[in-house]
Amino acid sequence: MAKRRHYLTARLPDGYVKTIGPTAQPFTHYWRIVATLANGRTEVFWGHTASLAEANRKRAPLADAARQRGWRDHRFEIVEVERSATAPGSDHG
Repeated sequence: MAKRRHYLTARLPDGYVKTIGPTAQPFTHYWRIVATLANGRTEVFWGHTASLAEANRKRAPLADAARQRGWRDHRFEIVEVERSATAPGSDHG
């Protein structure tokens, strides 16, 4: 039997909303790194994980990454995703 596909929505504290899907993967959390580069520009890295523990493990290598890439500073955020059967903003469902 095929796995049921759904949409995942991550809502970050700064108002950014990321929609992932449709997917059958069991993702539960979305993580994001916002890094300020030496020249003042910003880089964003993101991903999704199947558990909060897995997302928290992404935090461990950040100090090395910041040093290697010359980041002035960075912010690491994790939020739980919301699961829905239809795409956000669709009139279905």
